[in-house]
Amino acid sequence: MIVIRKVGTEQIDTIQSLAHQTWQIAYKDILSPHQMAYMLDLIYSKESLRLQIEEKHHQFIIAYDNDEPAGFASYGIKSDEDAQVYRLHKIYVGPHMQGKGVGRKLLQYILDEIKSHNAADLELNVNRHNKAIEFYKSVGFIVIDEADIDIGNGYFMNDYIMNLKL
Repeated sequence: MIVIRKVGTEQIDTIQSLAHQTWQIAYKDILSPHQMAYMLDLIYSKESLRLQIEEKHHQFIIAYDNDEPAGFASYGIKSDEDAQVYRLHKIYVGPHMQGKGVGRKLLQYILDEIKSHNAADLELNVNRHNKAIEFYKSVGFIVIDEADIDIGNGYFMNDYIMNLKL
């Protein structure tokens, strides 16, 4: 049975482990090994995760299958100026749990949570070559824009920006 829990800095090691597992599958045909290593360090180092949780107020959640971590996500208010728009910062499901509804359960948990705070929209960025685009479309997200984000070291994130009206 899948159980979803809100987590904080006490689960940084678990988040890092899941990120490394999922990125090897999700981005193996999209990113070079060097870019993947660079981005994993940039986004999932202990310092970066601590900053996301403590200073940027990203809420992380982990899905557990019989007490084993199966996937994770993070979300938060897009900006203080518009508290009705939330961002889905991350959502990843472990390779061994893909196709079993864990992603949908993580997303539904987030939707239930943000709706209780009067959210009107949920936005996300997704790599333009990521197969997850089809998952997002299947639950009602639409592409509203594109972004090429310079992340340093000569690398860019080439993303679609997607939106789900709540």
